[in-house]
Amino acid sequence: MSSISIGSRSGIFYGWFVVAAAFTVTLLGFGSAYTFSAFFEPLQREFSASRGSTSLVFSLAGFLYFGIGVVSGPLSDRIGSRALAVIGMVLLGGGLALAGAARSLTEVYLAYGLGVGLGVGLSYVPVLGTVQRWFTRRRGFASGIAVSGIGVGTLVMPPLASWLIGLLDWRTSYFLLGGLAAAIGAGMSFLIIDDPRDRGVAPDGDPILSRQDPTPPQGASIGDAVRSPRFIALYVACLLCSFGVFVPFAHLVPYALDHGIPKASAVLIFGAIGVGSTAGRFLLGDLADRLGRQASLLVMFVGMALAMGVWALSTQAWQLTMFALVYGLFYGGWVALLPTVVMDDFGGRNVSGIIGILYTSVAFGTLAGPSAAGLAFDLTQSYTLPLLASVCANVASACIVAVAYRSVMFRKKVPSDRLDR
Repeated sequence: MSSISIGSRSGIFYGWFVVAAAFTVTLLGFGSAYTFSAFFEPLQREFSASRGSTSLVFSLAGFLYFGIGVVSGPLSDRIGSRALAVIGMVLLGGGLALAGAARSLTEVYLAYGLGVGLGVGLSYVPVLGTVQRWFTRRRGFASGIAVSGIGVGTLVMPPLASWLIGLLDWRTSYFLLGGLAAAIGAGMSFLIIDDPRDRGVAPDGDPILSRQDPTPPQGASIGDAVRSPRFIALYVACLLCSFGVFVPFAHLVPYALDHGIPKASAVLIFGAIGVGSTAGRFLLGDLADRLGRQASLLVMFVGMALAMGVWALSTQAWQLTMFALVYGLFYGGWVALLPTVVMDDFGGRNVSGIIGILYTSVAFGTLAGPSAAGLAFDLTQSYTLPLLASVCANVASACIVAVAYRSVMFRKKVPSDRLDR
């Protein structure tokens, strides 16, 4: 190539710049979405709303940012991820700003739900799929770093939002957070390059053996992938677990407040999910590369089930903090491993599209889970029922993965690009 890349000048493999861009996009995207925990009580008070209707704000956004991947994933495979990430970050910032100007909870649904939902949805799956193409040997580690932005965002953004709300008010805080997300997120998105061949290298920075005829990304078609037993198993497992996965992101702070914990402490407890999540994405992603990504995915489901059981028994700040750290660890590992398992099973040719379709399962679970938990609380004044349901759902997901990948986890390893085992 005639042009000299940033990576070439610095001696750093350019894939790590792509990872840095993905890290920033996930930090700002999900970090902004998870500030909802800090805004929950001001929104409920401002609009005299129930917990069920208030938590629906988060559920609608979550449904969109996971569900829109079914469109943004295949679209990025065709036109590239950079433009979608830039547009997504601008929409995210606009949605937060408009939420700050809302005059009713319905307007918050529209502004936050559409802005945050579409913004994260247009950027998350495309940038995550792009990272998979840049790495082979250290794919789990690179993917873990990229999605660790979610954990860092969970740690940093809700306390920042809580501080701004206390210093200013919730409306001004939304304006400021929107401007921050749009400016930094869109700027970093320009670092994204879709394919290492565009920089004259193969994945991991290896040389292209034949520059005249570089091998295109290999893998299954979208149709073959979604009809395969492994994909169906992953889809059902993610659908089941997602009914409970995002309940803490909407309800942990209100739960802590119900048990007499001050709001500032409650938001910090929520931030502990980010600490555990960041550790899970860094540490478990690299460990899974060594021990097996499919077996590690099963462990994540079991770990999330155990953690939700701990939450159901917790009433004090230290207990909730321990829950948040442990839950974040396994949740972070789950998020980091999903795209790598998809890449292992189905190859890189349509990886973003396949990930996008898989994440529609998470979308349906996110739409139902947090709002159903809020409704259950409104009816019973307790979170016990949704928490126990979350435990059962994660156990079922672990069983499904164990059956689907038994040939990999319990027998001699076979090639990962076979679809029907």
